Amino acid sequence: MLDKLEANGLIADYNRLAKTKPKTLPEKVFIWDETLREGEATPAVFLTTAEKINLAKALDDVGVSVIVVGFPAVSEEEKKSVRRVANQDFAQASLAAPARISRRDVDACLEAGVREIPVFTSFNDLHLKYRLKMSRAEVLEKTVDTVEYAKKHGVKVDFVLEDASRTPVDAIVEICGRAVKAGAEKVVISDTVGFLRPLSMRYLIATVRDELAEKTKKTVPLCVHCHNDFGLATANTLAAVEEGVLYPHTCVAGFGERAGSAPLEEVVMSLELLYGVKTGIKTEKLFELARTAEKYFGIPLPVHKPFVGDNAFSHESGIHVHGMQVHPLSYEPIPPALVGRETRFHLGKQTGKHLVVERLKSAGINATSEQVREIVNEIKLMQESRDKGEVQLILHQIKSYLRELRKGVTDQDFWNIVRKVTGQKPRLDQR
Repeated sequence: MLDKLEANGLIADYNRLAKTKPKTLPEKVFIWDETLREGEATPAVFLTTAEKINLAKALDDVGVSVIVVGFPAVSEEEKKSVRRVANQDFAQASLAAPARISRRDVDACLEAGVREIPVFTSFNDLHLKYRLKMSRAEVLEKTVDTVEYAKKHGVKVDFVLEDASRTPVDAIVEICGRAVKAGAEKVVISDTVGFLRPLSMRYLIATVRDELAEKTKKTVPLCVHCHNDFGLATANTLAAVEEGVLYPHTCVAGFGERAGSAPLEEVVMSLELLYGVKTGIKTEKLFELARTAEKYFGIPLPVHKPFVGDNAFSHESGIHVHGMQVHPLSYEPIPPALVGRETRFHLGKQTGKHLVVERLKSAGINATSEQVREIVNEIKLMQESRDKGEVQLILHQIKSYLRELRKGVTDQDFWNIVRKVTGQKPRLDQR
């Protein structure tokens, strides 16, 4: 449809100009999804094994290439859950589970039955000094040992550098180079706190790409993992792909820690339609997938969320509704069916006569122009005269219910557990 309109000179698409596409842009990428691990790290969220299986199956069905299905080293229950997911039949996705730079973590992944293990660590001075409490030499040694150990067990091994976006380039190339020489097949550059700008991401990826190839004498597939703390997760993921990244990390609907991660549906639709990059994703199933995640996570999708939010293809303004009636691309960038949606029109303060006329006609009702104006005025009056106090009360109640759903383990629960385990009561100032 878009091609036909362009040919007729009705609309322009600057995204298709050759000069706007980087020379390093790949023709195809492979979606690496972290919903079952990173997504489950959303505060107060937990998934049952059955939910993990259903989501993993849905991700496989939609065309995801790599699915991280959990973190086996977290607990025995998590390891059992990952094993149950890994024992399912999948059409094409590779199931993965991460390990820290620890043989014990690798053993947990092997016992869980996954065939791909992303080994991860950080390597900047902040993490070395305060979190890992290890020297550079120690981290390098443990990284090489862990990658080699996992590789000896016949699984795919990747290397993930946490907080790479705040790590000096020479350090990134040093540790990633060691990991690759030890057997890592892919390298993941993580913007762990969402701190990069798109141009900064392009610089970092291009520099690491070139210097890592020079150091290892190999062309290693690069991956990117972006967080959304500044609202730039999608933009930074796309910027990384512009520099040749083949494995963008995503989470369905952008779920994840803090402000979340790069949303699967945004990354996929942007790559497919704005860049012409193939993702292998069945886009018509994206809305259904997001609704499933919404149900399992117990967190409503924001109404204004691109592609999957309730309002993404909804219209109330009379001008917009009229435009949509005469041509659907007037005020929608894509046919909603591409993501499993349909256009919806709302009646309210902004309603114009065209929607009213259309609805009356479809119901077989003939109305004069004066009657149409009166109907429109009544609709506007009804919306404008609503009790805002009642609306705000309902909103307050809804938010209270949501807080109750997401409260997780409360402070009182915590201190009760402490008392049960230790037999000691906390001081009053600790409650």
